Amino acid sequence: MPGGTNDWFWRGRFAIVQTKRTLIRATLEDGLKPAAFAYAKARSLEDAVAQLAAHEGEAKLLAGGQSLIATLNMRLSSPSLLIDINDIGLDGISVKNGVVEIGALTRHVTLERSADIAKHAPLIALAMPHIAHPAIRNRGTIGGSLAYADPAAELPACLVALDGEIDIAGPSGKRTVKAADFFKGLFETALGPHDVLGEVRFPAATADARVGFAELARRHGDYAMVGLAAVAKANGKGLSDVRLVYFGVGATPVRARKAEAALAAGSVEDAVKTLDLEPTSDLHATGEVKKHLAGVLLRRVAEQLAEPRA
Repeated sequence: MPGGTNDWFWRGRFAIVQTKRTLIRATLEDGLKPAAFAYAKARSLEDAVAQLAAHEGEAKLLAGGQSLIATLNMRLSSPSLLIDINDIGLDGISVKNGVVEIGALTRHVTLERSADIAKHAPLIALAMPHIAHPAIRNRGTIGGSLAYADPAAELPACLVALDGEIDIAGPSGKRTVKAADFFKGLFETALGPHDVLGEVRFPAATADARVGFAELARRHGDYAMVGLAAVAKANGKGLSDVRLVYFGVGATPVRARKAEAALAAGSVEDAVKTLDLEPTSDLHATGEVKKHLAGVLLRRVAEQLAEPRA
């Protein structure tokens, strides 16, 4: 092993190689990357809830599987049962009486290509190209993204910005939870162990609606270091009902309420100065850097909010 000023580098490389060899050896000895599990197919929403309630061990729902399969492979999750819910009819987009309804099993690619989403939910349309990569958007679902509740994911922040609500089915029946109350903490939601996320809904965009979306990531498709989803209403030459929801800066989507008030009052710079965020440091950036990036995004999104809808 070389010495000198590069000694630290080679020691690190050696440790990584040894760790990889250990992981590969463990995988080969076990024969599979995931731990063993049983598989069942749900025939309806009610059947999925019943199977979750009847199973004595840990059970997980399989929809798009874009987060679940990765956690299974790395053994971050080891359920004893997977319940496939892909055929229970929870997909589709509808617009009724000024409300957009989206089934939990609706694929990202469907949202990305939907004329109804482009017209009635332009914030969702802006966010979709930023989510991962095309192969993942082909399988990933809106319900899976919301249920997984990654703090750097786009759709949870969008739903909070849109003042949406989520239908949940459980052993005691169905209930509706506001998006702002759905996300409880890091990867934690209002879903109980026997609950299934059914539909999401939010008000359809009106003629005076303004939306903005931006994020900063190391590479396109990566989770955002910092992101911002915003909605407002045009009010003469200014804005009203401003909602600024950041992601990647805390354990859940975070509203910047003081900045909202300043932006509604007409000052972008005051909004940046009063950003009421306390981002935590992570592997990608320090809290101080994230706070700076949040201001950069606010300036960009403020320009989008000032533009009339096409």
